[in-house]
Amino acid sequence: MVLGDTTFIIDMLRGKKEVKALIQNLEKTKEIIKIAAPTVMELWSGAQQSRKIKEIKKVLDIIPLFIVLPLDFESAREAGSIDAYLTRKGIKIDIEDIMIGAIAITNKEKLLTRNSRHFKRIEGLDIQEY
Repeated sequence: MVLGDTTFIIDMLRGKKEVKALIQNLEKTKEIIKIAAPTVMELWSGAQQSRKIKEIKKVLDIIPLFIVLPLDFESAREAGSIDAYLTRKGIKIDIEDIMIGAIAITNKEKLLTRNSRHFKRIEGLDIQEY
């Protein structure tokens, strides 16, 4: 099982070739692609900021294609631990990335991203960069 981060979904919406190929490979192995609730928030925020009906419709159409993993108690606690650890080390990354990483860790999901620079700072996170 894999968890697509926000960049993965945006690249999917934009029809990026590397994402199309990755999805085809995942389908061959019957991998299920999931997304995290903070990804829904980031996608929806971007669509709303664009104020374009076309962008809003794209987000509304793509979200139901995935199982959405929530920020539940365990993943919220993990996110808090990650944030505290990174803050102590003087390393800050976006809280949405921390929550997405925590959801991936607590659900034992590999994270699909092209934004590995931030996610590599989260210990214990299994990352598949494309």
